[in-house]
Order: sequence, then C-alpha cells, then structure tokens
Amino acid sequence: MMLLDPGFLIIQTLNGLQLSMLLFLLSIGLSVVFGLMNFINLAHGTLYMIGAYLALSAVRLFDSFWIALILAPLGVAMVGAVLYALLLRHLQSRGPMSQVLVTFGLIFVGIDAVRMIWGPLPHGLPVPDVLDGRMEILGEVYPTYRLFIIAVGIVALIGLYFGLERTRLGAMVRAGVDDRTMTAALGINIDRVFFLVFCLGCWLAGVAGVISAPVFSVFPGMDMSILILTLIVVVVGGPGSLWGAAVGSLLIGMVDTYGQILAPEFARATIYALMAAILLLRPHGLLPARPIH
Repeated sequence: MMLLDPGFLIIQTLNGLQLSMLLFLLSIGLSVVFGLMNFINLAHGTLYMIGAYLALSAVRLFDSFWIALILAPLGVAMVGAVLYALLLRHLQSRGPMSQVLVTFGLIFVGIDAVRMIWGPLPHGLPVPDVLDGRMEILGEVYPTYRLFIIAVGIVALIGLYFGLERTRLGAMVRAGVDDRTMTAALGINIDRVFFLVFCLGCWLAGVAGVISAPVFSVFPGMDMSILILTLIVVVVGGPGSLWGAAVGSLLIGMVDTYGQILAPEFARATIYALMAAILLLRPHGLLPARPIH
C-alpha cells in the first residue's frame, strides 16, 4: 500500500509543501487585504499569471532567471498600483457584489491581454542551471528547484512574521485589521497602509508566478485553478491572519496533493468538503485575525 511506503510519503509530502508555499505567497496578500479593507479581489490570481509572463519576457531579454525574479514581481507591483489608483480604490465603498463583478471582469481582461501580447500557446521557462539538479532528502532524491520553492515560501513567512509583528507598519496593519475605524481615529492614514499592503501582496503574487513558471506551463488562464485554491485557503485559515494563511496553505496543499494521487476523481470534492466542515465548526476560519491587546 502506497501510504505505508516511506519513500512515497516523503516525496508526496515535499510535493505538498511546494504547493503549500505557492499558495501561501498568493494567499497572504489576498488575506490581509480582505481582512484590512473587507475588499474581495478576484483578480489576485491574474497578477500571478502576469508575473509568470513578465518572467518569460525577462528571461528572453536578459537570459537570466535571477534578473527575472527581481524585475517581474516589481512589474506586477506596478500593475497592481495602477489598478488600485485607477479602479480598485473607488470600489472600497461599494458593496461586495460590485467588487466581485469588477475584479472578476479583470480576470478575463488579463487573459485576453496576455493572449494578445504573448499569444495563446503555452510556454515553458527553464530551470536556472544552479538549481537544475537533485538532492537527497531522508534517503529520497528530489529536484533541487522544488526545494528552492519551499525555501522561498519559508523565508517569506519568516520575513512577514517579523514585518507584521516587529515593525510600526506591521502594528498599523494589525490594528487596521482589528478595528479600521478606531485606527483611523488615532490619526493613522489607513488608506496609505492599505495601498502599501496591496502592493506588497501584488509583489508576492508576482514572486509566486515567477518561481512557479519553470514547474508549470505558462499559459492564458493559468490563474483560474490557483485562484480557487487561494480563496479556499483564505476562507479556511481566516481573513487577515498571517498564521491563518500559513496553516490554511499547508492544509489545502497537502490535501490537494495527496488527493490527486490517492483519489484524483474526488480530490477537489474533498477540499470543498473539508472547507465546509471547518466553516461549520469555526465560521471565521481556523486562525482569524486576533484582537490587539
């Protein structure tokens, strides 16, 4: 039986960690924005797709994955900043239905845009030479690049923890998540805080797009499947919570990975059933944003 094979468990757990780290990079920006401003941005996955395509262009231009890893997320953050300034900030006072409809429309705008610029065919991005190998982990051989993805997610988690817990900006973000009205009454420009957090979330989505490109094909619509999992992570983990995003990503990443192997026809149904069960027991998610003392 596969579940009794240690080698199978090690490899699939590493695969689950890789998916979990990608989901974390996407979900943390979406989660904090939703928790801070109660804003539903369904176009977040589109920024992930744009990051992958910008990386494709950067690699073709500079012949360097590392330059692409620097430039593409910055480009995505700039795209997010423009979208926020021209459109999204005007939706903050609207109801959730307006936010859903507008950002859902942006998904199709993004898909058509990448088709016009890069074409409809899928593209591949080569793994950088320094990571194009395999390493032995607990007696099993595993691709080095996939371990790199796991490492990026862990570094991002540690960096965000110190950024949210040990800095003034982090304190303002946590205060805004807890009580936006009171935070604004204290003289904090909560709109500026939201803009900075939104741009950071866009940048992380761009990072996720770049590092996923050598593993998954880059194609129009690549954002749709990852967006669904990301939204589930936010709901399961609890909006506005760093640790909620981390735990939700780990849980959904593992369930999806093992589900695709053990029962592929029921893999997504299992995720939805898990989400429903968690929400029945904890309507606000596993680790929602906590009050600040």
